[in-house]
Amino acid sequence: MDNLSDTLKKLKITAVDRTEDSLEGCLDCLLQALAQNNMETSEKIQGSGILQLFASLLLPQSSCTAKIANIIAEVAKNEFMRIPCVDAGLISPLVQLLNSKDQEVLLQTGRALGNICYDSHEGRSAVDQAGGAQIVIDHLRSLCSITDPANEKLLTVFCGMLMNYSNENDSLQAQLINMGVIPTLVKLLGIHCQNAALTEMCLVAFGNLAELESSKEQFASTNIAEELVKLFKKQIEHDKREMIFEVLAPLAENDAIKLQLVEAGLVECLLEIVQQKVDSDKEDDIAELKTASDLMVLLLLGDESMQKLFEGGKGNVFQRVLSWIPSNNHQLQLAGALAIANFARNDGNCIHMVDNGIVEKLTDLLDRHVEDGNVTVQHAALSALRNLAIPVVNKAKMLSAGVTEAVLKFLKSEMPPVQFKLLGTLRMLIDAQEAAEQLGKNVKLVERLVEWCEAKDHAGVMGESNRLLSALIRHSKSKDVIKTIVQSGGIKHLVTMATSEHVIMQNEALVALALIAALELGTAEKDIESTKLVQILHKLLADERSAPEIKYNSMVLICALMGSESLHKEVQDLAFLDVVSKLRNHENKSVAQQASLTEQRLTVES
Repeated sequence: MDNLSDTLKKLKITAVDRTEDSLEGCLDCLLQALAQNNMETSEKIQGSGILQLFASLLLPQSSCTAKIANIIAEVAKNEFMRIPCVDAGLISPLVQLLNSKDQEVLLQTGRALGNICYDSHEGRSAVDQAGGAQIVIDHLRSLCSITDPANEKLLTVFCGMLMNYSNENDSLQAQLINMGVIPTLVKLLGIHCQNAALTEMCLVAFGNLAELESSKEQFASTNIAEELVKLFKKQIEHDKREMIFEVLAPLAENDAIKLQLVEAGLVECLLEIVQQKVDSDKEDDIAELKTASDLMVLLLLGDESMQKLFEGGKGNVFQRVLSWIPSNNHQLQLAGALAIANFARNDGNCIHMVDNGIVEKLTDLLDRHVEDGNVTVQHAALSALRNLAIPVVNKAKMLSAGVTEAVLKFLKSEMPPVQFKLLGTLRMLIDAQEAAEQLGKNVKLVERLVEWCEAKDHAGVMGESNRLLSALIRHSKSKDVIKTIVQSGGIKHLVTMATSEHVIMQNEALVALALIAALELGTAEKDIESTKLVQILHKLLADERSAPEIKYNSMVLICALMGSESLHKEVQDLAFLDVVSKLRNHENKSVAQQASLTEQRLTVES
C-alpha cells in the first residue's frame, strides 16, 4: 500500500508531463493493486483526486486509454465509487471513446460505463445525457454478424452495459425499445446461440424488456419465438431452462406471440418436461413442472393458440392435458382444470367436451378435494364447470351428470374464490325450471346464499349470491321456492339488488320481486314493507337516468304490490300517478304501454 501511495503521487506528476512510458508503468501498478485488493485500492484512488485527472487522460489517440478505462471499470465495481466517477466528469470522455476503432478501448470503455451504471441513477442519467446508449446499439448492429471470440466478448460487454443502463428503469427501457434494440438482440441470439455468455446476456436483456407492454409488439415482429424454442430444446441444465422460462412467461402474455410459440413447437417441449418431471420429488424438478404447466395454461389464453391446440378435441395436446386431471399430482390437476376452463371459451368446444365425458372427470376431481382439499384445484375445476355450462344444450346433460350435487359439497367453503365460482356454476345451470325448483327448495343452500349476500368484503361473492337468489325465483316460478327464500330472509337482499349500479342486476331483482308479489304476496308482505321497496320504486320511476327495462319492470311490480292493503296505501301516499302519467309518452313503446296500464290500475283503485 505504501507503493500504491508512491504510484499515485508519481501518476499525478506524469499525468501533467504526459510521458506515456512512465504513465503506463503507474497504470500497471494500479491495476495490480486493484487485482489484489479492489476496495482498499479504490478508496485510495478516490482520496487521491486521480479520478479528475483521468478525465483529461481519456484521449482517443493515447496508448494508455484502454488501461485507464480498465481501471475505471475496476473501481466502479464498488458501489461507493460510482457517483465519484460521475462527479469526476468521466462519463462524457468515456462515451466519446465509444467512437474508437480500437477493440480493446471499446471493450474497456463498455465495461467502465456498464459498471458505473449498475444500480446507479446518477450513472445512468449521465450516460443518457451523453447519448451513450445509441452508440452502443449502433455497434451491436454493425458487429452483429461477426462470430470471432474477441468480437463476441465485446458484444457481451455491450449487451451487459445496456442491461445495467436500463435495468428496472421503465423510461430507459422504453428509450432502448424506441432505438430498435429488440430486433438487434433477437438477431444476436440467433447468430451467436453457441456462445453461452452472450446468449445469457441476451436472455437477461429480454427478460428486462419483456416486462414492458410497449416491447411486446416489437418482439412479435421478430422471430423471437422460434429462436427461444430452438435454444430451449438444446438446454439440459435446469438453470439455463429457467432463464428461458423467465423470458417466455412475460412474452406469452401477448396473443400474437402465444400463437408464434405454439407454431414454433414450445408446447411439445413443455409436455415433455411434464412427463419427465411428474414423478420426481426434487425441488428443481417440482419447480420446473410447475413453470412448464403454468406456461401451457397461459398459451391457452389466446383464442387462436387455444383453438389450434384443441384441434376439434382430437389434438394430442388436448388429450395429454385431459390425462393430467385424474393424476395424483396437485400441480397437474390444477393445470389440467385451468386448461379445460381455457378450452371452454366457445360453445363448440364446450359441447364437444361435455359430449365426450369431461364433466365426470371434473366432478371426480372435485370429489377428491372436498375434505381439506386444495383450494386452487377446487377453484380451477369449478371455473371449468362454469364455462362448460354456458351453452344451453349442455345444461341438462351436466345436471344429469350430477354437477349440482358435486358443487353443493363446497357450500361450507370459507374461501371467497371458491364461493364465487360455485355460485357462478350453479347460476349457469339453473335455466331449467326443474333444476331451479330443486335448488330453490334446498334450505341449506338458500340460507348460505342469504349469508353471502352480506359478504361486503367480497363484492364478487355478494353479487353472485344476489343474482343466484333472483335466478332461483325467475326460473322456478315456484311458490315453495319463494317461501323458502322469504323465510330465510332473502327479500331485503333482492330489494338492495334493485338499487344496484348494474342495470342487469337491477332488472333481475325487479323481475324476481314481481314474481314474489304475484305468487306469494301474503308471505312476503311484512318483509317488503320493512325494506321501503315502494319508495325505491318511486325513485326509480322518477329518475330520468333509469333504463327503459327498469321503468317497465318497476311499474309491473307496483301493480303486483297493490294486491296488499298496506302496500297499496303506501303507493297511494306517494303520488305515483304523477310519475307514471309522464311515462305514457316515453320513446320506448313497452314503457309507454305499461305506463297506460299502470295509470288505469292506480286510477281505478285510488
